[in-house]
Amino acid sequence: MISPTTPDQASQFVESVLALRLEIAVFDCDGTLWSGDSGRDFFYWEIERGVVSPEVAEAMTARYRLYEAGEVGEEPMCGHMVTMHSGLAISDLHQAAEEFFVEVVSHRIFPEMHQLTHRLAEEGCELWAVSSTNNWVVEAGASRFGIKRDHVLAASLHVEDGFASDRLHRVPTDELKALAIREVIGKPVDGVFGNSMHDHAMLEIAKHPYCINPNPDLERAAREKHWPIYWPKVTR
Repeated sequence: MISPTTPDQASQFVESVLALRLEIAVFDCDGTLWSGDSGRDFFYWEIERGVVSPEVAEAMTARYRLYEAGEVGEEPMCGHMVTMHSGLAISDLHQAAEEFFVEVVSHRIFPEMHQLTHRLAEEGCELWAVSSTNNWVVEAGASRFGIKRDHVLAASLHVEDGFASDRLHRVPTDELKALAIREVIGKPVDGVFGNSMHDHAMLEIAKHPYCINPNPDLERAAREKHWPIYWPKVTR
């Protein structure tokens, strides 16, 4: 159990992970690499800026309220938040996601997680990001951590002639995160880092699971399973 309050403890966490000599490490993003919910934040950010039409914005805002009320599930909601972009140019979505990340999320990055991923990469570890947030935002964020675009498994759709279609590719959440790891990475993963019960399934398949800034339900599960818990300095 690691609960940092000083820079020394943050360094101890990084060094303790590096000592494991991980060959493959998988990271959730929201709440794990940075604070907050970037998927939700991007949803409202793009609506305010007119990235999607007023009709789409109105319908999706109503659906999101149902999601918050528990009447729409995690997987379908994350899927809708991707396919709402049907017909838009992929290049424009990448540009919007980059602008959003710089403006809204970049200052929320956990410094020790940023340091950890870059140190792991320097030592030859293969890094992956797995998230139910849309791939445009996750790719923008993951690039700051040395994670390549083709190593991002996020909520995504099929692209047709450079434009977003209405056909989902994948929505990695809950058990679907573990499934995406098995299907795409196809090898045992040494380390998995997550913060919520949506990461529980992929944490279970790791040789070394780490709960970063965990939500209360994952914290309880981690204590029962004796999984390491780490609280980034800025969360304390």
